[in-house]
Amino acid sequence: MDRFSFLEDLQRRVSALLEHTPAGDLQRNMKALLTQQFAQLDLVTREEFDTQAQVLARTRAKLEALEKRLAELEAGPPKQ
Repeated sequence: MDRFSFLEDLQRRVSALLEHTPAGDLQRNMKALLTQQFAQLDLVTREEFDTQAQVLARTRAKLEALEKRLAELEAGPPKQ
């Protein structure tokens, strides 16, 4: 049995042992409480955040291009 298998087996056994103790109850209750609290917050996933950041970057680039074009039009036709 390699070192990682031993550690995984030990973790499974300790988790199974704790599952039926007050510590296991505390863990389940804490997880439920935190899940409920996070649900009440206005949070987004990292994926949603990254997607919106990309949309914002594209929008900014378009805005800059439009501002540049508007400045050119306001300047009038090129003088010859």
